[in-house]
Amino acid sequence: MHIPDGFLDAKTWGSLALTSTVVLGRALSKKDKRFLEEDVPLMGVAAAFIFAAQMLNFPIAGGTSGHFMGAMLACLVLGPWAATLVMTTVLVVQALVFQDGGLLALGANIFNMGIVAVWAGWGVYRLLAHLTGKPFSRWAVMAGSWSSVVVSAAAAALELGLSGTVRLSLALPAMIGVHALIGVGEALITLAVLEFIAKVRPDLLLVRGEGR
Repeated sequence: MHIPDGFLDAKTWGSLALTSTVVLGRALSKKDKRFLEEDVPLMGVAAAFIFAAQMLNFPIAGGTSGHFMGAMLACLVLGPWAATLVMTTVLVVQALVFQDGGLLALGANIFNMGIVAVWAGWGVYRLLAHLTGKPFSRWAVMAGSWSSVVVSAAAAALELGLSGTVRLSLALPAMIGVHALIGVGEALITLAVLEFIAKVRPDLLLVRGEGR
């Protein structure tokens, strides 16, 4: 899902870079007001784990593969604002060190995977958790994780379509179709990690996240 340079026109990557900068500024302002002191090392650990987990691919249909994104996992441990910062850190390192995603497209990739994925997944999770009345609903976790991947893919397809790189009528179903399958893997991995955290450090889940 990382968009390389040359795939987006100037108006698209420029506007998304500006949007991402504004949102990141907001996230940093939230850090001063609402983050706990112990959140900082936890954010570092979360970023390192997500970065390492993204290096592992799993097979999906048609000989293609996908990898874990981690936006929803970061949300449920740290809350959405901190998750936005964590995902941004991961994406910046990937772009600068591993050339995974272009530098001009970095704002777009942050927007898709660090903002859209985080807040779409968080919104779905909160809605379903509210409807079920359970603070840790497994179905809400899985639905939020799946949604974070699919909505992020749809945003990337829309950007490619608006840039004239590929027709939206082709990009949108292709991206959503593949990432709907990747989202299943995302949901299962996220739930498995959260189940493990719930057993060894239940204090890290939701008590922090719900208030952010």
